[in-house]
Amino acid sequence: MAQKKSKALLITNGTVVTLGDNNRIIGDGAVLIVDGVIQAVGKAAAVKKQARGAKVLDAGGKVIMPGFINAHMHLYSTFCRGLSPKQPPAKNFVEVLERLWWPLDKALNGKDVLYSSLIPLIDCIKNGTTTIIDHHESQSFQTGSLSVIEKACRKAGVRSVLTLGISDRYKKGGEGIEENVRFLKKIQAKRKKGDDLVSAMMGLHALFTVNDKSLKKSCDLAREFDCGMHVHIAEDKADQAANKKQYGKSVIERLHAAGGLGPKTLAIHCVHVGDREIGLMAKTGTCAVHNPESNMNNAVGVAPVMKMMEKGVLVGLGTDAMTTDMKAEVRVANVFHKHAAKNSQVFFVEACNLLMKNNAQIASRFFNRPVGELKKGSYGDVVVMDYQPPTPMNGNTFLGHYLFGICAARVDSTIVNGKVLMQGGQLKGLDEKKICAESRKQAADFWKRF
Repeated sequence: MAQKKSKALLITNGTVVTLGDNNRIIGDGAVLIVDGVIQAVGKAAAVKKQARGAKVLDAGGKVIMPGFINAHMHLYSTFCRGLSPKQPPAKNFVEVLERLWWPLDKALNGKDVLYSSLIPLIDCIKNGTTTIIDHHESQSFQTGSLSVIEKACRKAGVRSVLTLGISDRYKKGGEGIEENVRFLKKIQAKRKKGDDLVSAMMGLHALFTVNDKSLKKSCDLAREFDCGMHVHIAEDKADQAANKKQYGKSVIERLHAAGGLGPKTLAIHCVHVGDREIGLMAKTGTCAVHNPESNMNNAVGVAPVMKMMEKGVLVGLGTDAMTTDMKAEVRVANVFHKHAAKNSQVFFVEACNLLMKNNAQIASRFFNRPVGELKKGSYGDVVVMDYQPPTPMNGNTFLGHYLFGICAARVDSTIVNGKVLMQGGQLKGLDEKKICAESRKQAADFWKRF
């Protein structure tokens, strides 16, 4: 039998930024990707010797670096753009849930979910976001919902970790658990065969809408599948108050008692966690994910990110669907914590680390190979940034270029798994105009049902 010909892509003629613990900046550099996996990184002359027959993407002197990672996303939220809730304006966070998000996720059908996923996935590609960890909600369409999102992710080509945030607010927690289990089995079978573009987790909406039976079962299953939990934690004070009143425990204490903490669990927001809770997260290796734009938009407070990091909690960065642009989110994180602390000297390095280092560590836990670093053996998820350094760029100066230059630059090309999804600012394989036109029709129909 003839050997299958490998698919190779050489990204060359640019300044390579590897990121990772030993970030290297390589002038006149190149990256070779074979069958979706990085095979070589270094000086273009040396890498080209290994790239015989490879397709060439000329970076034109631009910056070649790992794609951006979003550690908390809600693809399902797209159809709220321009939507006017039928109830009076919300006065607090719980009313925002009750008057906007819960009616929205209750009204979604399969076609809604497909198009509400495709639109932000296109935006991910245009913004250089190559990996997302998504948290889905669609209470009236749970069974099969994750496969619809998977279809959209595969069509777009964006690496994804998917879950359904189960809730008992409509007495459908059991159905949600079944959907997560169905999808986990499906995805884990595919991953054993080498298909690693899409991964899966167990998910909870938030503990104040999940009863003890559903919580315990979900946590048991997360350990059985070794997939972790994706759950909103203390985004608003109301979450803590409800759990303490009904269950006599804080949110993290309740999750810990059910066996839900651990290195693959993502505790989202953590705006109102206390010292004991931070200690439990650090002890169990539980990850937190910070969403500064969303927290500001909902006026829920400032997460104690500095304290969590000082205590040893790995904190990542997400957008909570406010944007798909991680370049914008990291800049918001920087100024948000400076403003909150009334100290211009804080959070510069920390903001960069949330996106560059921590998100890579978090996301890599859900795939067979690392993401977020250009090194041999990592997945070939790469972006070319249209950035020409106006001052010397090296290991000592890189963070300044990153936060105040690269993050404001245009994404020229986006590659996932060695597949070119966008080149020279032009999408490959997706008709954005056609998809948006169909999405507008679907959204208009959805608004009538909302």
